[in-house]
Amino acid sequence: MSDAGVGLPRSGSYLGRALAQSLRLMVGVPDYDTYVYHMKTRHPDRAPMSYEAFFRERQQARYGGGSGRCC
Repeated sequence: MSDAGVGLPRSGSYLGRALAQSLRLMVGVPDYDTYVYHMKTRHPDRAPMSYEAFFRERQQARYGGGSGRCC
């Protein structure tokens, strides 16, 4: 039996996660897990925001501060 199929489930899992993350970003849903990982690895001295605060901050960044603009 060949070893060719050993990495297939792992690569499929990776591709599935990458696709899900891409789709979330396309529709504007931020990836909290990626943010937490970034904070732990790059800014270990700072506490990450809660999910709720992170979500509000991302919405504010995407849609602005009540300026009433459409596009």
